Amino acid sequence: MTAAPLPLPADCVLDTNTVLALWLFEDPALARLRASVEGGVLQPLCVDATLEELRRVLAYPRFQLSPDRQRQIADDYWGRCRGIDIVDSTAETLPTCRDPDDQKFLELAAAAGALLLISRDKALLRLARHRLVRGRLCILRPEAVEQALDRQGPIG
Repeated sequence: MTAAPLPLPADCVLDTNTVLALWLFEDPALARLRASVEGGVLQPLCVDATLEELRRVLAYPRFQLSPDRQRQIADDYWGRCRGIDIVDSTAETLPTCRDPDDQKFLELAAAAGALLLISRDKALLRLARHRLVRGRLCILRPEAVEQALDRQGPIG
């Protein structure tokens, strides 16, 4: 959980599990977070690699999603994102995530200057305390962002 108010409106990066929680599972505990994204208070950033991972995960057999439903979820999310072209990578000034699949989210947030990366991934959350991340980027669980949004009251 975060004690400080979120700087809003804000660019943010949502990892794949957060996108699934918001658009596939429509987690009611994250209703304010989803509304903030849909209302433009939080602006998700993406690159081809993050969208490709989402498409790949939506196709997992365990979700039993039709190709049309997979496309709908990806398109709904993509429609709320601002695509970023990363020209100068900041990867050399970032710590390495234990899970290589999650490094792209950290690199996207840093390269785009996003203040917030929203994830439930323990490897990413651990990096929030790293000296190369502190003061540059907040890495928070979606539940912590939801609580911060609730504390801030109406936005706008």
